[in-house]
Amino acid sequence: MQDTNYNQKEIDTFFCTIKEHAISICEKEKTLAPFLRRIILESKGFDESLSRLIASKIATEEVSAYSLYEVCMEAYNDAKYLLNYAICDINAVLTRDPASTSSLSILLFLKGPHVLETYRISHWLWQNQRFHLSYFLQSRLSEVYAVDIHPAAVIGKGLMLDHATNIVIGETAVIEDTVSLLHGVTLGGTGKEQGNRHPKIGRGVMIGAGAKILGNIRIGEGAVVGAGSVVLKDVPPHTTVVGVPARVIGKPKIDMPSLTMDQTFNGCNSDKIGTPCPAIASQTI
Repeated sequence: MQDTNYNQKEIDTFFCTIKEHAISICEKEKTLAPFLRRIILESKGFDESLSRLIASKIATEEVSAYSLYEVCMEAYNDAKYLLNYAICDINAVLTRDPASTSSLSILLFLKGPHVLETYRISHWLWQNQRFHLSYFLQSRLSEVYAVDIHPAAVIGKGLMLDHATNIVIGETAVIEDTVSLLHGVTLGGTGKEQGNRHPKIGRGVMIGAGAKILGNIRIGEGAVVGAGSVVLKDVPPHTTVVGVPARVIGKPKIDMPSLTMDQTFNGCNSDKIGTPCPAIASQTI
C-alpha cells in the first residue's frame, strides 16, 4: 500500500519494472523513443530518472536542466527517503485513479507526481537553508503546473493530487500520509497574520474539488471535505462536511476515504440529496 517503506532493493526492482515497460513502449511508439531513452533507459537508477524528469520540466534558459539535475541528485543522495516517497506517490495514483493503469505512464505524464516530487526537492532545499533556489522551484511549479506549494509546507507520502491544477498550499500547512486532493483546493490563511496560520490535514482525508480550508485548523483523520466547501473550523475525525460555510452532514463509508476517492457519506438520509441528519445538520464547521 501507499505507506510502505521501500528499501533500496525494492526501489531498484521498481525501477527495473519501469525500464522493462519503457523498452516495450519504445518498440511500439518510435516517436517516444528518444524521450524514453533520455528519461528512463539511460538512467542508472530511479534517482537519476526522477532528476532528469524534474529538471526537464522546470529548467529555463538561464537555469539549465543539467544544473537542476545535479541539485536533484544531491537531494536524493542526502535524503534517501525521497525515493521512497516518490514510489508511494506513484502507487497512490495507481491504486486510486481508475484512469491510470501503469506506473510508467503515471511517472512520465501525470502532473500530480511531477508537482509532488518537485516540491519535495524544494522542501529539501528549504530545510538546508537554500531559500532562494527553493523559491525558484516554487515559482516554476506555479508557472509550469499552475500549482503553488510553499517550500516550507510539510507533506507526507502516498499523496494523490488528482488533476493537480489550481492547488495552493501555504507555508505552515501540514499534510499527513495517504491524503487525496482534487483540483482547485486551497490550504490557506485567513488574512495577514503571521506564524502558524495554515491547515493541518490528517491521514486518509479526502478533499473534494474547489474546497477552501482556511486558517490554523485541523481536518481530522479519515474526514471528507466536499467539493466547493469553505472550512473555517476544525473538522472531527471520520466526518463528512460540505457547504459554505461547511457543516457536518454525516460520516464517510470507510475509515480512510482517500483510498477509494468516494465522496459519498453515511447519514440518516444519505440517500436523499439535501436532507442531512437533523441531529447534525446545524453543526457548522
